Amino acid sequence: MKVTPTRLPEVLLIEPRVFGDARGFFTESWNQQAFDQAVGSEVRFVQDNHSRSGRGVLRGMHFQLPPHAQGKLVRVVSGRVFDVAVDMRRDSPRFGQWEGYELSADNHRQLWIPPGFAHGFLVLSESADFLYKTTNYYAPQAEGALAWNDPTVGIEWPLEGLTPQLADKDARAPRLQDAPYF
Repeated sequence: MKVTPTRLPEVLLIEPRVFGDARGFFTESWNQQAFDQAVGSEVRFVQDNHSRSGRGVLRGMHFQLPPHAQGKLVRVVSGRVFDVAVDMRRDSPRFGQWEGYELSADNHRQLWIPPGFAHGFLVLSESADFLYKTTNYYAPQAEGALAWNDPTVGIEWPLEGLTPQLADKDARAPRLQDAPYF
């Protein structure tokens, strides 16, 4: 597996080795030992989630506040998305900065988003199946959100021809200056 730190060094782009031939492919999508080595610490996942969304659906930017903060290991098994992380740690020199990558069933990329970061994605294909592991259970009382289009953050969503479809809570999410943070 190839692990690349992003502009947000704690957020890691993970590219598993893929072995393919005329019959299809094989990849090891998860290996505890290799992952712990890549992130430099032992990470315990407690839950796997699966969402399916149609073209133009934008989910995010979401996070869980302490003591229920979550790290996420995300990937796409059908379709493609633009996946984004934003640093929500007030004491970080990168507070409010973002990083984004295309994740798809074809490129097999994964993104590690540790606690302290908001996360969201935009579906670029007709539909996408999005899988993610979390390091903590969802706790509604700890839910935080950041406006997907906050000009202070300036996420460059690839919206060519797309009007984002948002959940009500995402459409009402606060800007960085008013959002809860770590």
